[in-house]
Amino acid sequence: MQTLNPQQPVPIYSLESDEVASNPHFRVYDYQGVIPDQSELLIPHRKDHYLVVFVRQAGGARQWIDMMPYRLQDNAVYFVGPSQVIVKEEFKQTWSTGIAFTAEFLSFQDKALSQLPLIQNPQNGHELLLTEADATYVADLLTRIHAEYQSPSEWQGRMLAAYLTVLLTYLSRLYTAQFRDNGSSGDTLLLKRFRAKVNECFREWHEVGDYASLLHISAGHLSEVVKLQSGRPAIKHIHERLVLEARRLLFHTDRSLKEIAYDLGFSEASYFNRFFKRETGVTPADYRTSIRKMYH
Repeated sequence: MQTLNPQQPVPIYSLESDEVASNPHFRVYDYQGVIPDQSELLIPHRKDHYLVVFVRQAGGARQWIDMMPYRLQDNAVYFVGPSQVIVKEEFKQTWSTGIAFTAEFLSFQDKALSQLPLIQNPQNGHELLLTEADATYVADLLTRIHAEYQSPSEWQGRMLAAYLTVLLTYLSRLYTAQFRDNGSSGDTLLLKRFRAKVNECFREWHEVGDYASLLHISAGHLSEVVKLQSGRPAIKHIHERLVLEARRLLFHTDRSLKEIAYDLGFSEASYFNRFFKRETGVTPADYRTSIRKMYH
């Protein structure tokens, strides 16, 4: 069983070439109403490359990036770099186009490309919500990239690099407009420390006050900063982390509900059952049955 314990090694997935193009540093993914690779479901992992995905229609899929959950939105761009831990929690039918490229591919281009805000990601954001005009522009660029990717020629590398430069530059402009520092650097650091503590201690501590004590601040101050910085109550972060681990255990192990409840810090299986149903709308047993029927 794999968990998100930061002290355990997280597998790193490499960029694999496909039958369309053999470039080991660049790949295009195109999903037209299909479900993405199911082998990554509920498995924490990193990629050894950058990935930028434009989602036209998400269908309600959900994933985590560096312990921040994202319910995928229509007409949005999601982006990760080699250092991020990714967990795909729910798969849904999606319509999206993704561009994957390595740090080596970036190094072949103008040095300024690797310094763009989207690549450096100083605000630790991973979601860009696009206007209709922005979505149209990005979709057109990706259509051009996809067409070039499927037509190998002596000019393909230069054309892909040129299109990627325009795409990353355009998205970086949107990034600087969307991600503005909404608090002091100290507040940003506190959110990171809180999320790290939740990831480390979620089995043992289930209340905001517990984490406030660990961070040597008041529960009220912690709740205020976390809500301001993340847009979600502090208790929601704790509950979502518990649900993610519960889903992993229900899907990837054959442990009993009682064993899972105790592992997650619940004194009684009945408490765990009520908690899981309140947070997800289904009982743990029903979730295990439905998820295995869907993906096995």
